[in-house]
Amino acid sequence: MQRPAPVSESAPRPASQFSPTTDAPGVAGDLALEARANVPASTLLTAALAGQDNASVMVPYPPGTHLPMQMPLWLRSAKLHLPTQRRNRWALPGTLETGEPADLPWQDEASALTLAQELARQPLPLDIARVPLGSPSLEALRKAFRGCGWVHLQPAGGSPFIALDTSWHQPESHFNAGRQSDFRRARRRAQAAGELGFEVLTPAPGAGLDPLLAQAFEVESRSWKGSGGTALVHDKLLGPFYRSLSHAAAQEGLLRLCFMRIDGRPVAMQLALQFERRFWLMKIGFDAAFARCSPGQLLMLHTIGHAAMQGLDSYEMLGSAAPWTATWTRTLRPFVRVRAYPASWAGARAFWVDALGAARRRWPLRRWPWVQRLVDGPPVELTAPRQAL
Repeated sequence: MQRPAPVSESAPRPASQFSPTTDAPGVAGDLALEARANVPASTLLTAALAGQDNASVMVPYPPGTHLPMQMPLWLRSAKLHLPTQRRNRWALPGTLETGEPADLPWQDEASALTLAQELARQPLPLDIARVPLGSPSLEALRKAFRGCGWVHLQPAGGSPFIALDTSWHQPESHFNAGRQSDFRRARRRAQAAGELGFEVLTPAPGAGLDPLLAQAFEVESRSWKGSGGTALVHDKLLGPFYRSLSHAAAQEGLLRLCFMRIDGRPVAMQLALQFERRFWLMKIGFDAAFARCSPGQLLMLHTIGHAAMQGLDSYEMLGSAAPWTATWTRTLRPFVRVRAYPASWAGARAFWVDALGAARRRWPLRRWPWVQRLVDGPPVELTAPRQAL
């Protein structure tokens, strides 16, 4: 497959076109499909999703939208560096470890159905959590498993996003007077500490990328993530994965590395992808020594305005809704969890394991240790990386 040429900052790259049977790690090889797939937008399911949080607004992705997690560059990096946690079910590479939403790799409805039919012929079940509501893979799975298994859909946590337009060229205008005052105060404090600057970089692939990634990872480690041991510089799985993903994304012109600097020193960072006219926020971090000037928030404010001025459609925060995201937006992308049980011994066992697990969560006072062991399965070692494709 010929790689599309990188594009400039002003012309965001369209969805990667790839074959689900040759570029995706799966059907023709070692089907490592993750516990996350998609569901058809039925009225009842939409109502259930909308009822998750009365203060939030659920807005699905437009039809035909791809996620970065469907791209070959994500799948290959994840397959290389991240293990598959649940070996008794199909799982998409990387989504369990990163916690990000994902979807089966598809190019159109026909390719989604082809992959779903191949999965329906396999004896192992799927457990696909947090796939966009309305994805073609949802209806494809229901069609493929009709008559030879069962597909169960369940609302999952949404991810926050901001729908961009020209009014976001000045992001401060979307906040009340108190919040605007906070932004001005933080900026004054940052300027008092030294010369303030912001960067949104589109790094070229090659050796020059590693020093920029080192700076970004180092900034992230200077926050609570460093003391808690969860920073990328300490994580033996996610650190190499995001480094590999960054190099692959830089090859296609999708990588964005964003910094806030004081006297040239990076004090806040963002690792993001610009894909399908959207700004996808992958990792954020800030230097706790500069917490008084809120570097993370000032950088967020800058990159939101930058994305709007580039004419992008949305600013996707990914992850799940949290108190800090609610200060920026309460609009969420809805996702669903899909469990597909084929008509096989493994499918029947998975069904009863899930049913017993749901019963145990519903009646927690009844302690069933044997059910917990059955639901959890044997422990899986997460230290050895997968072999390269």
